[in-house]
Amino acid sequence: MLFSGLHHVAIICSNYEISKKFYTEILGFEIIQEVYREERKSYKLDLMVPGKVQIELFSFESPPKRLTHPEASGLRHLAFKVDNIASVSKYLETKGVKCEPVRIDDYTGKEYTFFRDPDDLPLEIYVI
Repeated sequence: MLFSGLHHVAIICSNYEISKKFYTEILGFEIIQEVYREERKSYKLDLMVPGKVQIELFSFESPPKRLTHPEASGLRHLAFKVDNIASVSKYLETKGVKCEPVRIDDYTGKEYTFFRDPDDLPLEIYVI
């Protein structure tokens, strides 16, 4: 195998403070490092996701909106492993994060659903 794993996923947000709160306070990801890059007028926030994968959250001045929903070329969505989809969905709903109805994967028989981050990026929770 050429690669030994996934290191990080980078996300550009339109409102840094709102996205930082969403990913840390609502989703509970731990801050590894936060840097303000003066030359770019941009924050870079490194977050630890369980399983040793990181999310890099970037802010830029006036980033363009995502062109379409998950069918656009490029990253379709991020999927997070969970043990109990009902409890995670219920928790997200109590924080004002709307989850789609739970679906069953036709190939694995596993439960999954989607929700959105503050910039409408589709995020998935998938039972492992």
